[in-house]
Amino acid sequence: MPIVLPQDGNVATVACDALVLDARLRQSLVTVRSLGRRGLSVAALDGINVPAFSSRWCRQGFICPAEHATDGYLEDVERALASSAARVIIPLADGTIASLRRHRPRLESRVRLALAQEPALSIAVNKERTLEVAKRLGVGVPRGLVVRAVGELPAALKEVGLPAVVKPNESWLWGEQRGVRVVSQLVTTAAEATRAVAELTRFGGVTLFQEFLPGRREAVSLLYVGGKMHARFAQWAKRMSPPWGGESIVRQSIPVPPDIGDHAERLVREIELEGYAEVEFRRDQAGAPHLMEINPRLSASVEMAVRSGVDFPYLLYQWASGGPVDTVDSYRVGNWMRYLAGDLWTTIAALRQRGRPGVAPPARALLDFGLSFFTPMGYDCADWSDLLPSLKAAGDFTRHSMTSFKGKLAPIKKNPA
Repeated sequence: MPIVLPQDGNVATVACDALVLDARLRQSLVTVRSLGRRGLSVAALDGINVPAFSSRWCRQGFICPAEHATDGYLEDVERALASSAARVIIPLADGTIASLRRHRPRLESRVRLALAQEPALSIAVNKERTLEVAKRLGVGVPRGLVVRAVGELPAALKEVGLPAVVKPNESWLWGEQRGVRVVSQLVTTAAEATRAVAELTRFGGVTLFQEFLPGRREAVSLLYVGGKMHARFAQWAKRMSPPWGGESIVRQSIPVPPDIGDHAERLVREIELEGYAEVEFRRDQAGAPHLMEINPRLSASVEMAVRSGVDFPYLLYQWASGGPVDTVDSYRVGNWMRYLAGDLWTTIAALRQRGRPGVAPPARALLDFGLSFFTPMGYDCADWSDLLPSLKAAGDFTRHSMTSFKGKLAPIKKNPA
C-alpha cells in the first residue's frame, strides 16, 4: 500500500535503488517495470494513488500532500528520498524537472539526478535556443517569429500567415506563487492567435509563432554518453492528442530515417546533451523534415521503444548511477502501440474539431478508431505479467469518464423568473 508522507518525516526506511517521480504518468509505470525486471528495487512518488503504485515491481509508493512545483513538494521528495535511501532520482514531468533544477546543488549533494547537466539542459528546454542551434547546423526549422507580446502579433501574421502554431518558448513558467505548464495551440484566425499569445505570455514568457506543417510526425530517441551513442530508436505517430499534433497515441516503430537520424545526432552532440533525449520532427508537404523540439526526459511513448528492444529507462538509470552503460545496436521495427484511453478522447476531439487543419473528418476518425482493434498491437500499461496497474488504470478511466459524461449531460438550470 502507498504511504502518505507525514509532515514530520517519520517514515520507516525501505532501501531502494531508484526513486521515480511523477508516478501518474505512463512513462513512470514503464520505468518502474523496466528497472524492477532488471532486479533493481524501485520506489515511486506522486500526489495521488496511481496505477504505478500497484505494480509488482514497485517496492514502495509515496503519496506527497504538497502540490507540484512548490517548496512543499521538494520537501516531500526529500522525505521520500530519506525513506527510500535511493541512489538515483528519475523525474518525468516538465514541472518536476523545473523544480529540481532550482534546487539542484542541494539535491545532488545526496543523490544522483537522471538529468543532463545545466548548460545542455538549459538549451534543450528552451525552444528558441534549440532552434538557433539547429539553424547553425543547417537543420530545417519551421518558418516563424518570436512573439513576446500581443502587440508584435500583426507582424507575425503577415510573415507566417494562418493556420499557425503558437508555442511557448518553454513548457514550464514560474508565476508569483507557483509554476504552471503551458502548451502549444493551433490558431486559424487572428482572434484565436491574439487569445493564444495573450494566454501564453501572461506569466512573462515568450512564444514562437510558427507555420503549421501538415506532414508526418517522426521522433528519434537517443541515449548519449561521453561522446558515444549507446542507443537509437525511431517511431512515427499515426494519431496524436490533440489531433493536429501533440502526444503520440497510436504509433509504430520504424528504422531511423537517415535524414532526421543525422539531424538528431548532430543536435545532441552539439548541445552535449548527455542521457536520454527525444528529438521530434514534422515533415512538410514535400517530405522535408523540420525540427519541432527536443525532450530531455523519458517521453510518454517510451514504452514503444522498450517493447521493441531498446530499454531506455534502464539505460538512463545506468548512466545516472555512474556505472557502465550498455549499447543497443538494433531493435524490432513495424511494432504498433496504442494508448487506448487517449485514442478514445482523441477521436472525440476529432469529432468536435472537424474541419480544422490536421484533424481527420468524422467518418475517417471513427473508422480509424475501430479498425485499430483489428491491427495487432500492444496497448500502453497493459502487461499480462503485471495486471494490477492495468486494472486500476481501467477503473480510474471509467470513473473519470462517467464523471465527465454526467457533467456534459446534466440539464441546464433555468434562472428563476
